[in-house]
Amino acid sequence: MNVWIAIGATVVGCYAVKLAGLLVPAGALERPVVKRLAALLPVALLAALTAQQTFADGQTLVLDARAAGLAAAAVALLLRAPFLLVVAAAVVVTAGVRAMGAG
Repeated sequence: MNVWIAIGATVVGCYAVKLAGLLVPAGALERPVVKRLAALLPVALLAALTAQQTFADGQTLVLDARAAGLAAAAVALLLRAPFLLVVAAAVVVTAGVRAMGAG
């Protein structure tokens, strides 16, 4: 039952945040600082999520096959590869490193 209470509270909280976003005046959204923040914040959040999922295992930091996959994806991005190729490179390298028994 506690799980459903948490799910319900999360749903209400998410809807309230979305509703609060709709109530922001348009003039405030046109400010250059707000526009820049809106452009950079998703990138920062996604990078933080990627780092947490790659280098964390519970409460400890780890360096395993996921880091190799992330490195392969970074190299593919530097080479301006298409998105699907970036994902494929990360998957293949991660699987290869795991198949070799490291990670």
